[in-house]
Formats: sequence, C-alpha cells, structure tokens
Amino acid sequence: MKSVLFVLCLLVLGGIFLYVFLSPVFGAWEGKHVANYYLENALEDTGSANLVSSIVWDFRGFDTLGEETVLFTAALGVFTIVMFGMKRRK
Repeated sequence: MKSVLFVLCLLVLGGIFLYVFLSPVFGAWEGKHVANYYLENALEDTGSANLVSSIVWDFRGFDTLGEETVLFTAALGVFTIVMFGMKRRK
C-alpha cells in the first residue's frame, strides 16, 4: 500500500513539474490579434454601443460567469463562517 501511494505521489509531482516547466512563460503568448479583433469588430458583432461591456459580456461571458461564481462562493463562505460564529457565542 505504501509503495502504491509513493508511486502515485511521484506521478502527481512529476505531472506538476512538467506542467510548470514546460508551460510557456507568463506573458509569452502573443495574443495581440485577439485584442485587435475585439476593437475592430465588437460594435458590429454585438450591437452594443459600449465597447468595454460588449467585450466583458459578449466575448468573455463564460469567463465573467466563472469569476462571478467564485466571488459568490467566497461571499457565501464568509457569510456561513460569520453565522456559525454568531451561533456559537449564543
């Protein structure tokens, strides 16, 4: 059992090592063409007069939804901790 756990830990650490050292350097990706596309086509593609909101809500909608989910979960966690703390004091 210990040897299986040891091998599993080595595989996980090896995977993390490969991911960290074989990933491109932060900022190395040249994604400027995406920004130019947003600037040139956002008004026609989305029909929104506000360029920033059209990018955030139309082009990056799933990313924004994920961020809002994380914020909601964090707020819910803080609320739960506070409520349990208040019940303990009573």
